Amino acid sequence: MDEKTNVMRILEKKKIEYKSYSYIDTDAISGIEVANVLKQDPRQVFKTLVTVGKSKKYYVFVIPVEKELDLKKAAKSVGEKSIEMIKSKDLLPLTGYIHGGCSPIGMKKNFTTTIDLSANGFKTFIFSAGKIGYQVELSLDDLRKIIKFQLADVV
Repeated sequence: MDEKTNVMRILEKKKIEYKSYSYIDTDAISGIEVANVLKQDPRQVFKTLVTVGKSKKYYVFVIPVEKELDLKKAAKSVGEKSIEMIKSKDLLPLTGYIHGGCSPIGMKKNFTTTIDLSANGFKTFIFSAGKIGYQVELSLDDLRKIIKFQLADVV
């Protein structure tokens, strides 16, 4: 793969090994379609969601593509009364990423990040490389070298 995303450059700068995938020459849109195109277990392919709490603080959740974020569990995991998804139009100015290409690595600011507990069940997991059509695969331990996150049951 010739094209490098910011996420890949960040990983390389930190000398972190990762596997990259591309699905730019497909019609895959949903996370499940992406998992199928990449011939990966959809439970191991994660999507990055950005939410806002009642306190107006922003939170990032990384969950399996086949699941829905449980807003109650998610709010509880970050100590908020309630949270909601941010609007698509607010994503780029806030994170630097567009809908469908949002990665927990390389956002404009460091937001409180929670990864669904199920990621623990895999040696590695796959998520967006920060651009539609690109994914990276790495371990939770390697991800910890780049961003701070907690694990919680949020789906």
